[in-house]
Amino acid sequence: MVYQLTEELEMLRQVVRRMAEEKVAPRAAAIDEEDAYPWDLKELFAAQGLLGAGVPEEYGGTGQGLPAVCLIVEEIARVSASASLIVAAQELGLMPILLAGTEEQKKKYLPGLASGERICAFALTEPNAGSDAGSIRTRARREGDVYLLSGQKCFITNGGIADVYTVFASTDPGRGLKGLSAFIVEKDYPGFTVGKKERKMGVRGSPTAELIFEDCPVPAANLLGKEGDGFKIAMMTLDRTRPVIGAQAVGIAQGALDYAVNYTRERVQFGRPIASFQGLQFMMADMATRVEAARQLVYRAAFFIEDAATRGASTGEISRLSSMSKLFASDVAMQVTVDAVQLLGGYGYMREYPLERMMRDAKITQIYEGTNQIQRLVIARTLLEKEK
Repeated sequence: MVYQLTEELEMLRQVVRRMAEEKVAPRAAAIDEEDAYPWDLKELFAAQGLLGAGVPEEYGGTGQGLPAVCLIVEEIARVSASASLIVAAQELGLMPILLAGTEEQKKKYLPGLASGERICAFALTEPNAGSDAGSIRTRARREGDVYLLSGQKCFITNGGIADVYTVFASTDPGRGLKGLSAFIVEKDYPGFTVGKKERKMGVRGSPTAELIFEDCPVPAANLLGKEGDGFKIAMMTLDRTRPVIGAQAVGIAQGALDYAVNYTRERVQFGRPIASFQGLQFMMADMATRVEAARQLVYRAAFFIEDAATRGASTGEISRLSSMSKLFASDVAMQVTVDAVQLLGGYGYMREYPLERMMRDAKITQIYEGTNQIQRLVIARTLLEKEK
């Protein structure tokens, strides 16, 4: 089944593309160079309703769904991966509340997140617990009407600028993954501080920081689901946000391909444009084919997940398609950006041109929201479970 964009989604794509080219592209190099969060673009995206595309209308969003979020992220990522994370990270941070929050929690937090008035973050990773969530050491112990959180998180996108954090901690360490719970934590809770900001290879305009909790009191009313639901909530969240990272990867790859193709038309060597050389034409043909294949898989996953309830789709089917889309698209982004740099030769290696930035940005798509090695494990596991 090939995805088919509705007229409304196609219009959204054109609007976001025009905005990205006019407002984001001129800022892209400076965002990377300055290593600073582009607050002006956050306000622009919020004013356009882009931060609430995945949030239902009854909670203040536009209710356009996951395919719309993917479209928005892809089009922005064509010119700036850092700027596209403004939307992608917001979707990731609010998703646990959307999936597992009570009606009261949704009404309290989602409208502000959908409007962009408040920024959110997803806090799962720890120094000793990346792919292995069962090794999480952050603890949450119940004392009356609060849980006291103690521990450390690392590599948290939007760390230090977010107003609301979805934090995963163990309420029963002896139960491993089954002892994890999820909490909504606000930035001004006592005992919660932000540690060092990381210096990164790419997506430098998106802050990544460590979080520190020292007996941080979190209202019991901010527990998402029940105690022990944390791992399930985290996996349900990632199943629905990995296609967004796939879309980001597609956008990066498409932007690199577009730039490289235009360059080969203009660059003259041996008396003619280098686009006329068959060896380079073959490279570009392969790059374009991979990008389109990745796009089809990402939107296949996005539409499938959006309609999962009506389809009666199993958790395994959702996980498999989600992981496939993120895995394939991010590998394509890495390969296409490396080839695009090669097409420019020495110029591609220079910071004056955008391709070295795109190559640096592409790398993280193979790592965050689950490394591509983990995606292969997920895909294989769901295949074997289906066979069994």
